[in-house]
Amino acid sequence: MRSCGVISLTTTARVALAGAVFAACLAAPVSSAAARPHLREATEINNGLFAVAIAREIKDYCPTINARYFRAFNFLSSLKRKARDMGYSDAEIEAYVDNDEEKARLRARGEAYLAAKGVSYDDPQSFCALGREEIQKSSQIGVLLRAK
Repeated sequence: MRSCGVISLTTTARVALAGAVFAACLAAPVSSAAARPHLREATEINNGLFAVAIAREIKDYCPTINARYFRAFNFLSSLKRKARDMGYSDAEIEAYVDNDEEKARLRARGEAYLAAKGVSYDDPQSFCALGREEIQKSSQIGVLLRAK
């Protein structure tokens, strides 16, 4: 009797085949997560989050500059899509964004940037000057802001 496309194997052949499949599975990457770097190493994502954080700080401290909320929402959504396209799950993305150590790292980077640009928390006008400069340059920070 002929089986439709099913190969009849002896027990020894089945064990050998199972061993080969097992060995091939061990040699292959366990998952795509193993090949992905941590999200903190995703430069495009981190630079985008940095731009949003700086724009928000400028908006919060400068009385004459406002956020472009719709544009900021769309930009954050695009960052999330890029992270998903890189293979990160929504849970991984949320865990990264909510991580206190990552927030502290981003804050330290932001404070260093602001200090290098001559911005002082004691002088709201210094935030305004930086905001106007970023708007004028049409930088990623600047496109998230608008003068009142």
